[in-house]
Amino acid sequence: MSIETSIAALVEDQTGQPYPYRRVELVEPDWTRFPGWRDVTAADWESVQWQRAHCIKNVKQLRELMGDLLEERFYADLERDQAERATMSMLVPPQMMNTMVPSAVPHGPGSLTEEFYADPVRHYMIPVLSDRRTDWPSHPHATRDSLHEHDMWVAEGLTHRYPTKVLAELLPTCPQYCGHCTRMDLVGNSTPTVDKLKFVGKPQDRLGSMLDYLRRTPQVRDVVVSGGDVANMPWPRLESFLTSLLEVENIRDIRLATKALIGLPQHWLQDDVRSGVERVATLARSRGVSLAIHTHANHANSITPLVARASAAMLEAGVRDVRNQGVLLNGVNADPHALLDLCFRLLDGAQIMPYYFYMCDMIPFSEHWRVSVGAAQRLQHHIMGYLPGFATPRIVCDVPFVGKRWVHQLASYDTERGISYWTKNYRTSIEDASSDALTRTYEYYDPIHTLPADGQAWWAEHADLSETALKAAEAAEASRRTAALQAW
Repeated sequence: MSIETSIAALVEDQTGQPYPYRRVELVEPDWTRFPGWRDVTAADWESVQWQRAHCIKNVKQLRELMGDLLEERFYADLERDQAERATMSMLVPPQMMNTMVPSAVPHGPGSLTEEFYADPVRHYMIPVLSDRRTDWPSHPHATRDSLHEHDMWVAEGLTHRYPTKVLAELLPTCPQYCGHCTRMDLVGNSTPTVDKLKFVGKPQDRLGSMLDYLRRTPQVRDVVVSGGDVANMPWPRLESFLTSLLEVENIRDIRLATKALIGLPQHWLQDDVRSGVERVATLARSRGVSLAIHTHANHANSITPLVARASAAMLEAGVRDVRNQGVLLNGVNADPHALLDLCFRLLDGAQIMPYYFYMCDMIPFSEHWRVSVGAAQRLQHHIMGYLPGFATPRIVCDVPFVGKRWVHQLASYDTERGISYWTKNYRTSIEDASSDALTRTYEYYDPIHTLPADGQAWWAEHADLSETALKAAEAAEASRRTAALQAW
């Protein structure tokens, strides 16, 4: 038994707590353990240009990186998933790739196969066919745009869903593509299963239309600037948009959404980006506007010294806060210890505030990741009391046509059929004429495989009817979206 293991056991014995806290020193895994990066220097690794140029985009590049450390069956598994199930194309930055099997010691051909299959970061960044469920790969109510964000566009890419808040999708690309992406309808390259929508307007015209809407809509005070990912927008163009946004009198909060703080921290450590953030943060403070960064980490292994440096650089540049919005995923973080490990690694190691964990949205082929509302409620219970109150994340369900709700806020819950019912206290931008928007209930559906036998039998009998109705609704919705895109 190592000294570290002995200390951990001692802490657990002495405290008698279900979760034994201990601070963990952040470590950058040794990337040279992978054959394809054996000669990569530290200077290369910290270069954003090198990172972007060496992303893993296909099976061939993964083979070149891993050599013979993975058995052929893994590559075949991945190829089938890319051809038959994947809603996102492959795009994994080296930084993110390096957090998979971080302490593995290769010792011959195929030696990393089982560890790689089991790795939590791999599980959502490089999904394979054998990960997916065969009984219910998709829920009958799964949809490409499960939150109906496009239906709530008030300008191309600008979703006005909440009374005082909007989401500005500036571009349709990210520096990494996660398998569970809720914006799989628009973001990234098309896959054999998903023909992605495309923005129609020219970038400057779209951004101008967003700003015009905000200027004439004084009830909006909060803008999430996202995409895609703002790290993929050239900094001068992003700074220009943010500067214009700060001139809109009613805007009081601006949040920059970027997975790159975790998956490509090298971007946020560039001198021009750091100085640009400082200029924007200084302007924001002078105008009484809060500027924050929201990032996306799902497992403690992703939090490394480079991530901590990038977070510190942003805070030093004047960003008010850096917060994490993770997603609750089976096989990744859907247990109390994994969630708490991640939260403490974020808070202690990288000064990143644990903020939200969203339940995985009801997109196609996501059932192996999703958990039930009941399981999410239990997880919320088990993580309470360990973190400071201000840093205890809320687990939320993003209910279609409703929005974020704490998982204990449901109005009622049919646990046999896995249907939870929710109410809301505001209208979205598409409900002006709806008389019952604030009095009716809205449904969210648990994964069918988590239900008791009677519930699974009910869905087996009714799924075809649900799916037929849903497909008809989706077809009508797609026609509306296409017409709207052409109108923009």
